[in-house]
Amino acid sequence: MLRKLDLSTGRPVWSAYRAPAVPTGSLTRDVKTDVLIVGMGISGAMMAEALTAGAHAVICIDRRGPLKGSTAATTALVQFEIDQPLSTLSRMIGKGQARQAWRRSRLAVSNLAARIAELGINCGISRTQSLYLAGTVLGPSELRDEAEARQMAGIGATYLTSAPLAGAFGIDRGGAILSHGNIALDPRKLTAGLLLKALERKARLYAPVEATAIEDSADEVVVATTDGPTITARHVVLATGYELIDIVPAAAHRVISTWAIATCPQPRKLWPGAAFIWEASDPYLYVRATADGRVICGGEDEEFLDETRRDKLIADKSARIAAKLDLMFPHLDTRPDFAWTGSFGTTTTGLPYIGAIPRHPRIHAVMGYGGNGITFSRIAAEIISASIGGLEDTDASLFAFNR
Repeated sequence: MLRKLDLSTGRPVWSAYRAPAVPTGSLTRDVKTDVLIVGMGISGAMMAEALTAGAHAVICIDRRGPLKGSTAATTALVQFEIDQPLSTLSRMIGKGQARQAWRRSRLAVSNLAARIAELGINCGISRTQSLYLAGTVLGPSELRDEAEARQMAGIGATYLTSAPLAGAFGIDRGGAILSHGNIALDPRKLTAGLLLKALERKARLYAPVEATAIEDSADEVVVATTDGPTITARHVVLATGYELIDIVPAAAHRVISTWAIATCPQPRKLWPGAAFIWEASDPYLYVRATADGRVICGGEDEEFLDETRRDKLIADKSARIAAKLDLMFPHLDTRPDFAWTGSFGTTTTGLPYIGAIPRHPRIHAVMGYGGNGITFSRIAAEIISASIGGLEDTDASLFAFNR
C-alpha cells in the first residue's frame, strides 16, 4: 500500500542540534477520531497544529516515528520563490494563476513566521534576504524580465547587475534578483515544537504504526494497521512526504535525488546578510547559513530513484558541491563536516498537489514539494484544515488534484 523509500542517507547537519523529544504511545486497541494524520514529519506536524487549533480531535501515526523521514534531510530554505520562475510558470498555467500561486507562496512564508512567533517555538528562525543568480536556465536579460514579472504581480524584486552584486555580496555573476521576506530555521526543532503543541491540545501520537489499508465510505474512513488495531476517522490526511500511498494518483509527480553538505561553523567568513543563494541553472546550487555560521550547500539533483546508486554517490557529489561552493566563495572553508543525500518529489510546474483525492472526498493528500517543501506544507495545512472545517480556501483549485 505504501511505496516505501529510504528517504535519506548520510549525516544531515540537523543531527548536530538537539530537537525536543516528542513522546508517542503504542496503538493497542481500535480507536476513533475526527482526523487521522498519516506521517509525523514537518507536513504532518503543521497539519496537526492547524487542526487541533480548530478544536478537531486528531490522531497522528508514523511508521518510523516523529521527525524521522525526509524532514531531517531538508536544507530548510523556507522561501516563497517557487522552483519554476514566475515568467516560466505563466507560460505553463497562465499569468493570473501563476501570479496567484506565487502570491500565496509568499503569504504562506509570512503566515508561518507569524505562527512560530505566536506559539513561541524555538527553532532558530531568522528573516533572510535571497539572491537568485543568473545561470544556464535564465541569463542576465531573462532574469531582468523575471524581476519585472514579479514586480507586476506585486511581489518585491530588485534586479542587480554584476557590479552591485559583486560590491554588495562579493559574488561574481552576470546578474541576480534580490528579494526579501524568506526565513531560515531548524526543521527538526520546528516539527517537534508543532507536534508538542498538538499534544498539549490532546492530540494522540502513535509510533511506530504503519497504515496497511484504507477503506472509505460516505461518512467515515477506516484504516487498518500492521499491528492489528484499526483507526476510524471522519477524515484522513496523508502527509507521507515522498512515500506515496497507492490511492494517490501518481500523475505528473516524480521523485528525484539530491545531495547536500554543511561546513564547520565560520560565522565571521559569511557573505553579507547570510542571504539565501540559488542559481537559475539546471542542476542548480543552493546555499544558506545556519544560526551558528555553518554553510549548507546542496544541489547536483538527478532524476532517478535508485537508493543504492544515490547513496554511493555521496562522496563524489559532496566533493563537486564543495568545489562549486569554493568557486563562489574562495575565502570559505568548504570542506564538508556533514554530507547527506535524500529523495524528494517534484511536479512539472513546481506546484504541489493538495486536497481531497478524486472520488475519495474524506481522504486528503499533499504531494510534490520540490524545493519549497516547508512553504507548501504550510499552504497544505491552511487549505486542508479549512476544507475539513467546512470552509472553502479561495486558492484550493490552484493546487487541487483535478486541476
